[in-house]
Amino acid sequence: MRFADLAEALERIEATTKRLEMRAILVSLLRPLRGSELSTVVYLAQGMLRPEYEGVELGVAESLARRAISDATHRPVEAIARHAKESGDLGTTTEEMLRGVRRLAPPAELSVEEVYGRLLALARTTGEGSQEAKVRELAALLERTGPREGKFLVRFVVGMLRVGVREMGILDALAVAFADGSKEARLRIEAAFNLTSDLGEVAERMADGGVAALDGIRLRVGRPIRPMLAERAADLAELLERMDGVCALEYKYDGLRVQAHVPPDGPPRLFSRRLEEIGAQFPDLLEAIPRALARRPAILEGECVPIDPTTGAIRPFQEIGRRRGRKHELDRYQSEVPVVLFVFDLLLDGEEETYRRPFPERREALGSVLRPSERIRLAEETIVRSVEEASEYFEAVVGEGAEGIVAKSLAPGSAYRAGARGFWWIKYKRDYQTELADSIDGVIVGGFHGRGRRAGRFGAYLLAVYDPSSGRFPSFCKVGSGLDDALLAELPKRLEAAAVDARPAAVETGLVPDQWFRPQVVLEVRGAELSRSPNHRAGYGSVGPELGLALRFPRCTGRIREDKGPTEATSVAELLRLFELQTSVRSKSVGHHAVGAPKSPPAPSEDPPA
Repeated sequence: MRFADLAEALERIEATTKRLEMRAILVSLLRPLRGSELSTVVYLAQGMLRPEYEGVELGVAESLARRAISDATHRPVEAIARHAKESGDLGTTTEEMLRGVRRLAPPAELSVEEVYGRLLALARTTGEGSQEAKVRELAALLERTGPREGKFLVRFVVGMLRVGVREMGILDALAVAFADGSKEARLRIEAAFNLTSDLGEVAERMADGGVAALDGIRLRVGRPIRPMLAERAADLAELLERMDGVCALEYKYDGLRVQAHVPPDGPPRLFSRRLEEIGAQFPDLLEAIPRALARRPAILEGECVPIDPTTGAIRPFQEIGRRRGRKHELDRYQSEVPVVLFVFDLLLDGEEETYRRPFPERREALGSVLRPSERIRLAEETIVRSVEEASEYFEAVVGEGAEGIVAKSLAPGSAYRAGARGFWWIKYKRDYQTELADSIDGVIVGGFHGRGRRAGRFGAYLLAVYDPSSGRFPSFCKVGSGLDDALLAELPKRLEAAAVDARPAAVETGLVPDQWFRPQVVLEVRGAELSRSPNHRAGYGSVGPELGLALRFPRCTGRIREDKGPTEATSVAELLRLFELQTSVRSKSVGHHAVGAPKSPPAPSEDPPA
């Protein structure tokens, strides 16, 4: 396939907001392809070179890309920077600059596979002189592209495509291109992706053998599974009702979700819930996990929790942040911030894929394979059959420092559902006893200049949730409260590479911040309640005509969710569920029993000044 054909398809996708039209374009793009060419197009369409868990990044900043555009178009870097600031998009600037280039002869056409191969080599270029080498390679590619191809090539290398075609869009297209397009086929394809975390492999298998070819997928040590997620309940009575009156209750540890992959020989690999490999920050766990297993290979899941080095008591989650990303002085941080991995599930036991088995059987197998140690422990659990028993256990665990409980179904169908959120697992926190249940993980999409003590820096941020159905990020609050001096200084550094001059296409909001950001950094917030708002777009139209949901009196908890990427932030559906739980609690408190809108709905929210 010509790279020009891929660029033309991406431009058509960009020009439409209609989901079915977008799917049709993707189907036409993917259906003729086979083998590595197909997986290559699947990766590139998402702005990726390899599956997320491999961590392959191009490492080309916009400053380097501007130099490459300058070399390829013979325009001053300053002129390119000015044009990009005006257009708000370096890709559009590249397109305009290439239109003015006169060439003695038409350049040789680029194929998708050639571009992919050269970009993959570029990503693996490291060490002294690597930045200059990347500029030269990108300039050489741009010299062979037309304006449209150059636009998408530059957007790709600076990370601008990932707000375009998303995983769910690719899954929909695969269901039509290589299956019958039915809901059943779509669910089977999504299940396969959740087990492989690799849409390229899923696409190649389907092109060769349709949906039936996905049945041959097996768990592989070193390839992370997308984690199973829990739903929420308004109270313990609802929790027990959804579990048919009996369930297992476990501590809900406030830590870092970890999936440990232990090969037959050699060190394990640790992955976060966003599929990032994190073992380098936890050498103590890499050493302790194999010693704690009676059998291997194995795939385990658990929660990594910081503990007090003197008392052994669980410490706040934020302390783990002192170890994340560290390359030096790890010995000191191991002693200052020791951790314990509380293991709660077993997905692979030797050659058996235990994830298919009901939860009670997985828990029994976990008990037989795990030999608890100082650093590796079995998550605490109890079986309850009444609200009274559940309440007693809940009060006990909260009193011991846990943030709540996780209820797990004991039913015959309680297999591990990779990547799914449902009522097979239900979380219930101490915060749920207030009207707004749970914190919200929002993606920063804008910044507002501060005043007074915060003058000269951002004093508040615009946050959005994620809508998987559209791939967009609708806003739900503007938060300034709870941002201490350390966080106010840290966030601009985290957001520097995400700053853009115009609203990103995937962001939906009625507010205009002083600075726009591509969805990248996830921040945890709490608030008094959710209300209807004319300014925010989360759940737009679902809670009233031309109204979305807004968080009233938002405050930052101080926690940057490093374990979550933008598409793993709170979803629109979760926000609507929180609104439902909130109104349910309020209704019960005034003698109503039906779940629904409160008798007197909150007034539309108005955001406070920065």
